[in-house]
Amino acid sequence: MPQKDPCQKQACEIQKCLQANNYIESKCQAVIEELRKCCARYPKGRSLVCSGFEKEENQTLKSPAK
Repeated sequence: MPQKDPCQKQACEIQKCLQANNYIESKCQAVIEELRKCCARYPKGRSLVCSGFEKEENQTLKSPAK
């Protein structure tokens, strides 16, 4: 049986928040920050949820300033 993703709960909370707020990210910053904190507690590769989140963060950091 696969091990449960340690940050799955936070990812689900983000989805619930976004749905409840018409996908306006700014209204869900606290929930997004909780996922960031969770991901920081685990080594890379431990959480499938975090692997997608880390890729998104890296792209944001590498984007040229406009």
